[in-house]
Amino acid sequence: MRWLVGWSSIAASFGTAGAVGNDDENRTLHPVGAQLLWGDPDPLWAVGDWRPDEIRVVTVDPFTRLAVLGCCAASDDQLRVGLFAARGGAMRHLTAWPGSYTAVVQVGRRIIVASDLAGARPVFHTPWANGTAYATAALPLADLIEAQLDIGHLAALLACPETPEALRDSTPYAGVKRVPPGHALVLREGSREITGYEPVASLAVAAPQIDPDRAVDGVRDALVEAVRARLTAPRHAPETLPPDPGPVPGMGPAERRAARGAPAPGIGADLSGGSASGTLALLAAGLPGVPGTILGHGTGAGERLLAVTFNDLATGGRDAELERARARAIAENPRLHHVVVAASEEALPYAELEGPLTDEPGPSLVTAERHRRRLAAGSADHFTGHGARQVLDAHPARLADLLMDRRRRHLLRPVTALAKATGPSAGSLLVPLTVYRAARRLARTPYRAGLESAADGLLKANRSAPAVNGPLSASLAALAWARPGPAARWLTGEALAEVSVRLTQAATRPTSVQRPGEARARAALARYAADHRILEQAAEIRSQRLHSPFLDNQVVRACRDLPESLRVQPGARAAILRTVLAGAGIQDLPPGWGATSHAPTAAANRAGLRTALPQLMTLFDAPLLADAGLIEARVVRRALRAATEGEPVPLDGLADLVSTELWLRRLLARRGTCWTGTAAPRQRAVAGGVPRRPTLTS
Repeated sequence: MRWLVGWSSIAASFGTAGAVGNDDENRTLHPVGAQLLWGDPDPLWAVGDWRPDEIRVVTVDPFTRLAVLGCCAASDDQLRVGLFAARGGAMRHLTAWPGSYTAVVQVGRRIIVASDLAGARPVFHTPWANGTAYATAALPLADLIEAQLDIGHLAALLACPETPEALRDSTPYAGVKRVPPGHALVLREGSREITGYEPVASLAVAAPQIDPDRAVDGVRDALVEAVRARLTAPRHAPETLPPDPGPVPGMGPAERRAARGAPAPGIGADLSGGSASGTLALLAAGLPGVPGTILGHGTGAGERLLAVTFNDLATGGRDAELERARARAIAENPRLHHVVVAASEEALPYAELEGPLTDEPGPSLVTAERHRRRLAAGSADHFTGHGARQVLDAHPARLADLLMDRRRRHLLRPVTALAKATGPSAGSLLVPLTVYRAARRLARTPYRAGLESAADGLLKANRSAPAVNGPLSASLAALAWARPGPAARWLTGEALAEVSVRLTQAATRPTSVQRPGEARARAALARYAADHRILEQAAEIRSQRLHSPFLDNQVVRACRDLPESLRVQPGARAAILRTVLAGAGIQDLPPGWGATSHAPTAAANRAGLRTALPQLMTLFDAPLLADAGLIEARVVRRALRAATEGEPVPLDGLADLVSTELWLRRLLARRGTCWTGTAAPRQRAVAGGVPRRPTLTS
């Protein structure tokens, strides 16, 4: 895990001045294993296994400097221009370079830390020592102030995971706050301010629509630059390669290396058969880059891209996906080496309940081992198509935005496709009218009324509510300002009441209201990006970097410029990415390219629940979530048994509950702290354990 941490206080020194070159006893407080980027009066550290090229510091004078941590394609001159722009207040320049990174600016006693647009690179802060401490991870700040658990946040995370109004700016640690995506933290001698750096669209007047062809060209340019930013970066090989045991029957060199848990040198990519991963693989294989590493790794036979396909044998295999992945236009590309990772029951969800402690809980904890097996066969720099669905596809609530702009004719194709997806039935003829009425109701519902209705509906949530199955039910449920999450049905009444209070308070709080579709889409993206960040930590492999260009700032901006009328059309994502590839000179794509299906994922989740049922029943025999008053253990155990028997139980909700329980147990079993020195905290975070009952806020 890699993170940066610093603080701003009223005092001109807190014991770190001149720390570079001084003895350890002169450092009164610093993170364990940290690299000091600059010292007093407002110090900044980089912690973890950062690569040398991932840390760049541009200095104009001792109190005017910029630190960029991560993959950033900007030159030193561009960084210097961004520093001068930020000094004048134009913080958006700090987020306009290709790549994925965190930028920190120091101008005198003013500190600016910008979060990204998606939420994959968040920023956290907390009051500390007559000032404010900030970091890109919440756990170090919780250690710093010896924070306790925020049970109300955990309740909101389970009840309404895609509702920012319920989560607010809180974290699982009391007193540690999160900077919202698209905002920057500005510190002046300890005082803090949260300010947005993106322009806010008007709710009353529709924004001018960009020509669809021009918008798609913008997506192509941004995506190509994002991939090129990784290709032009220095190549890296694993720091330490375990010894090769020699020839193993049925295993080649790549399979033996993956079994040892070490990534291959150079560049790799997922090749799942989907449009997103296929696009990145083809772009990375076709764009010019820097082949091989400094030591000469990754240059054999002219190959510099390792494409990895995961084949799940436990659910009958994914033959159609393998056929697309092996198609001549992708897998037989001369610049690409294809590897198929086959796994059986040992890679099912819930098969491995042990793992590292992550910064926050997330549903990806139950599938971390499944992803780790795939990534272990990848490269030191590995592309994934994560986030493409959230930034390119249309959220169902965007239908209400079209009605607000009086563009009803654009609803015809999406509602017709939805009627076809429901299958032939007596009610399928009424699907277009049902969806239209729901979209019109959302378009006419004010923001405050929508949140108040969601707060009332949360109090009426019960465990006998039907599961949301099928595209029609999911679309109708998404046509609202806020809705309960899949795990809400298993929460206690007291926990739901606390989340309802949060929603009611948010309804009366002044805010810059967006259109319902745009607001719901951004909330869904933020939720996905947060879970992707947890996945990176849970499935982390030493010396490997996961790259998700679809979550980069410039790609997110370009995708936001896509007109709603283009987004809502069936197959829009595949069509956009096909145009992106055509613009990069890639024309011949295999038949069926761009087809999507969630059936294998649902089958794997249900199979994993059946296989791991004894361990899960033991896990919820005396769960910590029940000690906190969030659930009743017997209710969850009954739901687990029902899911294994094939009943219509929301599997996503069970994943949320199991992952949160696992995270709590790992957190309370943790030893040590993130800080050292004479002024270090005396105990780690949440040393007091889990409170017995949540406390309702007024």
